[in-house]
Amino acid sequence: MSDVPIPSAVPDIAPLFADDGPLATAIPGYSARPQQVEMAQKIAAAIFNNQAFVAEAGTGTGKTYAYLVPALKSGGKVIISTGTKTLQDQLFQRDLPTVRDALKVGATVALLKGRANYVCHYHLERAQSEGRFASRAEADHIRTITRFAKTTRSGDKAELVAVPEDSGAWQQATSTRDNCLGQECPNVKECFVLAARREALVADVVVVNHHLFFADVMLRDDGLGELLPACNAVIFDEAHQLPEVAGLFFGESVSTAQLIELARDARNEALAAAKDYTPLQDAVRGVDKAARDLRLAVNGENVRLPVAQVAGNADFQRCLDTVEATLADLGRHLESQAERSEGLENCLNRTHEMLLRLKRWRSNAGSVGESPEKNEYVRWLEVFSQTLALNMTPLHVADIFQRQMAGHPRAWIFTSATLAIGNDFGHYCSELGLMEAETGLWGSPFDYAQNGLLYCPPEMPEPNSQFYSEAVVEACWPAIVASGGRAFVLCTSLRAMRRIHELIEDRLNRANLDYPLLLQGQSSRTELLDRFRRLGNAILVASQSFWEGVDVRGEALSLVVIDKLPFAPPDDPVLAARIEHLRKQGGNPFFDYQLPHAVISMKQGAGRLIRDEKDRGVLMVCDPRMISKPYGRKIWQSLPPMRRTRDIAEVEAFFAEADQMA
Repeated sequence: MSDVPIPSAVPDIAPLFADDGPLATAIPGYSARPQQVEMAQKIAAAIFNNQAFVAEAGTGTGKTYAYLVPALKSGGKVIISTGTKTLQDQLFQRDLPTVRDALKVGATVALLKGRANYVCHYHLERAQSEGRFASRAEADHIRTITRFAKTTRSGDKAELVAVPEDSGAWQQATSTRDNCLGQECPNVKECFVLAARREALVADVVVVNHHLFFADVMLRDDGLGELLPACNAVIFDEAHQLPEVAGLFFGESVSTAQLIELARDARNEALAAAKDYTPLQDAVRGVDKAARDLRLAVNGENVRLPVAQVAGNADFQRCLDTVEATLADLGRHLESQAERSEGLENCLNRTHEMLLRLKRWRSNAGSVGESPEKNEYVRWLEVFSQTLALNMTPLHVADIFQRQMAGHPRAWIFTSATLAIGNDFGHYCSELGLMEAETGLWGSPFDYAQNGLLYCPPEMPEPNSQFYSEAVVEACWPAIVASGGRAFVLCTSLRAMRRIHELIEDRLNRANLDYPLLLQGQSSRTELLDRFRRLGNAILVASQSFWEGVDVRGEALSLVVIDKLPFAPPDDPVLAARIEHLRKQGGNPFFDYQLPHAVISMKQGAGRLIRDEKDRGVLMVCDPRMISKPYGRKIWQSLPPMRRTRDIAEVEAFFAEADQMA
């Protein structure tokens, strides 16, 4: 279904998708899909008319080609923003060249990533001369990066597979928004970031990711801020992520990691340009110690806390006072030495900015120039193993996002496999202020009724019961045996993930079954997925990281088990504040916010199962609320139209039938 009229002036691009058209001729295995053609026509109309258009396209629709063809044929400048750097690379290296060559258009294409993805000559040189490394491996990595910097054209660290992405060497060999010297940098002429931006400025199509889009455009940095005025269309793929990413970048944050990085950079700059001024080194050590003490003042790991939870923590308040005092002291010493180098001046500016952000967080004054009444913010803390972040997040982003869309007329396209609740886009559009946007919804062309089965086991306990994870494993074990492994077990919390993994491991040992058992966190997501595909009969127990953006085609994944409906924990500080805000506005927080978010997450998790027209599989949802609660109907009606059962015998028969067909 869709509600976008196609003006007669819009070029008819349907022939490009025909069985004898350029795509079918040039791309092996290509076949036209009616949903794809119709979606492409609507996007062409939206680009032609400078409209906002929101489109949901089910798995297998071919939405990438559906927006690439009209984008390339429009003749204007287009920015395409994706959910992850992996998708960015796939678009730039595979999809865009394929479609461009098939259409025989001469559009130039550029890839633009954030600063942290490019080697920085200045900071690499500083790291080498400083020589402080956490390990011998890190020192070796710096030497490898140095050799790479002399031969690479792009400086993109994704090209250097010899140095792991999580190596501490990258932190020292790249720049950040804070410590980049910009035009004052002595290495400005050879800067990889500026080279990538120059290419992007002249390219017809620029591929970015959501984090970079918001960081650069919304914060008016000197990258995309230059590109946007010249572009005719912005296309967001994986657009369901936008409200959360927008909230992150429309807010503010000060972390102990940023403070420690500032101290490190100030120390290095002082050694290079002000070695004779020893009080600066004392001030640097003061900030470093204060930051580390602040992290230790809050217990926990991988938790999000409301500010009220630390209000009575005298140790935390004292450490905050110390951070503020040591930052002010560092600022005074940097001010006396700043004229001696661009690096010291940059550290001074960062110190002032960090001090302002800290003061705003402590006073709850909102972001720069904004009072809490004008745009309400929630203050909260995020605690990691090594870092503590003090965050301010806006309760709603629609007004701010709309201000960014105003101005120069251009098309704004939002597309994903999961945007609507049933057939209704109201929730998504209200979150981003897109109430005037046209919408279109296309279901998957896959035969879910024939190839998929939705199984909800009977007699499950309530999800908050003490032994719920045990009940999940008890219920899903026969399905895992019937499928011969080949399963994702997706959990809504890390605690449940670890417990369910432990229980399945015990079952495998007792049954003497040789199904490889994988656990999120054992290695990188990419490595785990490669192993899962290669093994062919593995069981992967995972949490949030594997709910979306994961594509396993074929028989290796035939069963997806979801332990609970993915409602965000109500004690999450941002969610709790939004619930309270909605309640004060007279809304219903559960039906207006929590349920729509759970439906979209559920659709993402379910979307892992059937990835092409030949795939077959069972989606097992253990949560009894899917059946027992009135809102459960809204959830399963938003899922692909699979046959439904509560009988494990039907699941076993489904897999037995698949084995016979094989």
